[in-house]
Amino acid sequence: MNKVLDRTELAEMVKAGMVHAKAHTIAKAPSVLKLPAKRYYDPAIFEAEMARIFRRVPLLLAVTAEMRNPGDYKTLTAAGVPVLLTRSSDGEVRAFVNSCSHRGTAVATEPHGNARRFVCPYHGWTFTQKGELMGVASAEDFGTIDKSCYGLIPLRVTERAGLIWGILDPKSTLSFDAFLSGYDKLLEHFGFEDWHFHDSRVLAGPNWKIAYDGYLDFYHLPVLHKNTFGEDMYNQANYYFWGPHTRLQAPTRDLEVFEQTPEADWPISAMLNGVWTIFPHVSIASFDGGGRSVMLSQLLPGATVGESFTTQMYLMENKPDAEQSVAADDQFRFLEHVVRDEDYATGLRQQVALKNGGRDHVLFGENEGGAQRFHQWVDRLLATDDDQLEALFAAG
Repeated sequence: MNKVLDRTELAEMVKAGMVHAKAHTIAKAPSVLKLPAKRYYDPAIFEAEMARIFRRVPLLLAVTAEMRNPGDYKTLTAAGVPVLLTRSSDGEVRAFVNSCSHRGTAVATEPHGNARRFVCPYHGWTFTQKGELMGVASAEDFGTIDKSCYGLIPLRVTERAGLIWGILDPKSTLSFDAFLSGYDKLLEHFGFEDWHFHDSRVLAGPNWKIAYDGYLDFYHLPVLHKNTFGEDMYNQANYYFWGPHTRLQAPTRDLEVFEQTPEADWPISAMLNGVWTIFPHVSIASFDGGGRSVMLSQLLPGATVGESFTTQMYLMENKPDAEQSVAADDQFRFLEHVVRDEDYATGLRQQVALKNGGRDHVLFGENEGGAQRFHQWVDRLLATDDDQLEALFAAG
């Protein structure tokens, strides 16, 4: 990454963490939070979340490294909406509802590809990279229409810090700046726009909030993950917030390197350690061994309240050589095992127990401030009308 970024905010978090580490403390939430258990299994609540959260706020739909070249495209389904992302020949990323203006089927069916144009597989209508209808098959037989009125439905999209956000509601006017709350400026320090996309896979999981709760605390690490990596892990975290977005940082992590090194020489990898979550559905966990890498987990709700799907993307700062690639594959398989067989297996059991066990609420402790903040934002969005969304995010 060529540009020089201001590291002041990162340094202040390091210093705050050092104070807590030396005092053997963490910053706590004011009280224990009680959350109604039905939030995890009530179909009506789930439908409200789809309508008032996932279809109204920006979602992280892709990373730059997935579609770096002109003509690259990606398709996915997010909260039931089929989405087509393209990088046009002018270098700009665009997003559309992946639905032909003739009869509505998807115009692109592969998860990834590169195309100069999109030809609907049903009747052969053709669209440009910019979503314009450029050709009607057998136009002389079909009849006269104004092609300029029948392009793909555009969705608002922005590309920042090597990450691509889009809003599923075509009528949305919510500002990306208000939603991101300055968080994208911190994420720029990773330099993801130049990173290598190594691999990805999809895992099935429980209700999206049960799954996401696990990304928002270190409290469970030495217990749930005792047989994999958690035996020597601390169960404490300090939380930093930008609007609805959260960074988790262990108070003792890299303390020695910061104390023994002048501030101007603090390594950026150490300053970025921990887990960065992007509301409402993304976690970025950073790793240093064998070269900098992250696992970006893109969590999306399934078709029903009790299911979700997580795309795990493994990104590396540099393209690996053969030996590094093998090591990356090994680590990625290990992370898949941890999430699938420990986190999500536990969450699926939790799903059944909450729905059928008669418990009316769950608890989030004062040490679980990240999850408390997340659920508070869920509640705020469910209670906020469209014309007040901008003000909600601007208020922070």
